[in-house]
Amino acid sequence: MQKAIFLDRDGVINYDIDDYYVYTVSEFKINPGVVETLKRFTDMGYMLIIISNQGGIAKGIYTHKNVEEVHLYLLNELKKRGIDITEIYYCPHHSSIEKCLCRKPDSLLIEKAMSRFQVDPEKSWFIGNSESDIQAALKAGLNAIKIQTNEDLSVHPRIFREICP
Repeated sequence: MQKAIFLDRDGVINYDIDDYYVYTVSEFKINPGVVETLKRFTDMGYMLIIISNQGGIAKGIYTHKNVEEVHLYLLNELKKRGIDITEIYYCPHHSSIEKCLCRKPDSLLIEKAMSRFQVDPEKSWFIGNSESDIQAALKAGLNAIKIQTNEDLSVHPRIFREICP
């Protein structure tokens, strides 16, 4: 079994303003401390998996193609810095339009990743900035850390006290 760090995207990996939908490369800015922290997780043997709600697709604000372009940009930027993301899962649904099991706070995408990559939940973590992130993590049996939106991961006390002491 492998250990993994699951991360929310908007507000954790990239800058998020007032829950505004970030769906173009020009708007996508990696938050301070993300690169250093992900590198440290990688060096400690953690697999990195992103789990993100992208309800703007269901609302018709942007498309799967927009999301995939942003994700390709993110993967390339991190790869340049020696960081590999194992997988990015995203839910294209929105609860105001349709019901699904993949949108956080449900845990289907986390469970899918855990099964696919043989992740040990007891040795794994979810880092998110919303209560729905934490609820999804706990449903899947993961340890969870809630951060403030756009918080610098490299100085978060629980991350370095509990994940990388």
